[in-house]
Amino acid sequence: MTTLTQASVPVGRLRTAWRAAHAPVAGVPRWAAITAYVVPLTALPASLWRIAAVTCHLPLISDAARSEDGGNLPTWLPVEVYVVLLSVFSEVVAFTAVGLIARWGEVWPRWLPGLRGRRVPPLAAVVPATLGALALTLLWTAVTVNALTGRDLQGRPLSEMAATMTSGWQTVVLVVSYLPLLLWGPLLGVLTVAYWRRRTGAVPAVRSARFTRVRGS
Repeated sequence: MTTLTQASVPVGRLRTAWRAAHAPVAGVPRWAAITAYVVPLTALPASLWRIAAVTCHLPLISDAARSEDGGNLPTWLPVEVYVVLLSVFSEVVAFTAVGLIARWGEVWPRWLPGLRGRRVPPLAAVVPATLGALALTLLWTAVTVNALTGRDLQGRPLSEMAATMTSGWQTVVLVVSYLPLLLWGPLLGVLTVAYWRRRTGAVPAVRSARFTRVRGS
């Protein structure tokens, strides 16, 4: 019984931390909270595809593409490890959108020395979020347009290897996995505007309490 009780303590703390990281603050409309939760999901399919295709060596790409080396990667970093790190990093960056509706996006967390407990200046969140939204929108729009026209990001025709990296059902899986990334930038932009309006008082806080009441009922 004691062992079970001790084991349940970390689980309980993890559950509490999870709720605290995701819980919307007073003043957040329901649509904004749902949008914030969706943003990390826009990056998840592509991350899982990369790990499955490159790290796990599932048959999602051609043998020719699989035989390619790591490009400009250092020799000490295997491409399989790099892909996992890249995917985890993508998810962490996408998760920061939740900060636009959660308490840790308005008050610095306790683990930040010198800042803990202080209010986050609205511009400290709005400026990087705005730049991120613009960059993501431009990036994934350009990637999509270039892919449809058979070109890379530099506007050059795709190499033979890149053009034949997938075929048939592999191409379908690739497209379905990467299409949600088109939503990442616009959704982040909408959240940023809502955050700015809420923090600067452009929207009455009373309007937001609906979502809090729904969660408490």
